[in-house]
Amino acid sequence: MDYTRVLLLSLFQALSMCAAAPLPVEVVKMKSKVKWMAEQLVVRLDKDFQVPSGLTLNPPADDLDGTSSIVTVLDGYNSLISDTLNGVSQIKYDISSLTGYINQWRQGYCSEQRPKPPVPGPLQELQSRKEFIDTVGMEALMRVKEFLNLLLKNLDQLETC
Repeated sequence: MDYTRVLLLSLFQALSMCAAAPLPVEVVKMKSKVKWMAEQLVVRLDKDFQVPSGLTLNPPADDLDGTSSIVTVLDGYNSLISDTLNGVSQIKYDISSLTGYINQWRQGYCSEQRPKPPVPGPLQELQSRKEFIDTVGMEALMRVKEFLNLLLKNLDQLETC
C-alpha cells in the first residue's frame, strides 16, 4: 500500500511539473508572434527614422539573455525615447506592446522567475546622459533597431526565462 502511494505521488509530481512547461506548439506561436512584431517594428523604424549623418553606435551591442533581459533592454530604451521626436508615439506603443507580450508570456510560462537582470552597458551609458534628450532618444531608437535585429537572429533566446 505504501509503495503504491509513493508511486502515485511521484507520478503526480512528475505530471504537475510537466504541465508547467509550455507546449511546443505554444512556443512556436509565441516565437512567431514576437518575430512578426519585431519585424514590423524594424520596418517602421527604417521608414520613419533616418539616422543623422555622423551618428554611429559604439559597440558593444546589448546581450540577449532570455526573456527577462529582453524586456529590461526594450523597456529601458523605450523610456529614453523622447516624446518630442516627431512620429515616435507609434514606435513607443509598438515597443510597449512587444515587451508586454514577452513579459506576459514569461509570467505565464516560466515556472521560476529570475531576478531582474542588471542594466546592460550601452543602455546604462545612455541613461547617464539623459540631459541630451533628443540625441539620447535618437540613439535609443537606433539601439532598439539593433537589438531587434539581434533578437530576430536569436529567437531561441525567447525559450529562456
